[in-house]
Amino acid sequence: MLIYIHGFNSSALSFKAGLMRERLAALGRGAGFACPDLDPHPKRAIAQLEALMAGAGSTSVALVGSSLGGYYATYLAEKHGVRAALINPAVRPYEGLRDYVGLQRNLYTGAQYEFTAQHLAELRALEVARITPERYLLLVTTGDEVLDYRLAAAKYSGCEQIVVEGGDHGFSGIADYLDVIIGFCGKK
Repeated sequence: MLIYIHGFNSSALSFKAGLMRERLAALGRGAGFACPDLDPHPKRAIAQLEALMAGAGSTSVALVGSSLGGYYATYLAEKHGVRAALINPAVRPYEGLRDYVGLQRNLYTGAQYEFTAQHLAELRALEVARITPERYLLLVTTGDEVLDYRLAAAKYSGCEQIVVEGGDHGFSGIADYLDVIIGFCGKK
């Protein structure tokens, strides 16, 4: 199973999740794709993802995480020993999301919730100090307007990396890399 993990205030309806879903379906692998709408509380989001992994048998799972989803994917990849492709991943979201404390609205579902200091503490608790490089494929754009790609390149030093000049946080050119991601995850 390939699990796509969306970012902050995103959902299963995101552009990248849709492209991944469509590509896997075209390859005849659509039944092995999951992208849950995550709870905004990090602890509960991880519990959702771990339940999904357990149901699939965690050794047959690979992860694709975008932005905050990349941070979650890193935690899960290290804890469960699975592969993860990371797309413009957040490296220290407990710092980067400080300015978002307060009322939030999901960009896709419209659901409102209060983002609090507790969320930040839960994110900090998920930090992985050391990674296993062979588990990861890192895809970053130098033009990411939200996250500094150099932080991810440093954190995932030693991993297979694709650094795309220019671009944006949404990684609008991701369609060109879907087969690379799927192949890395062993799902092609």
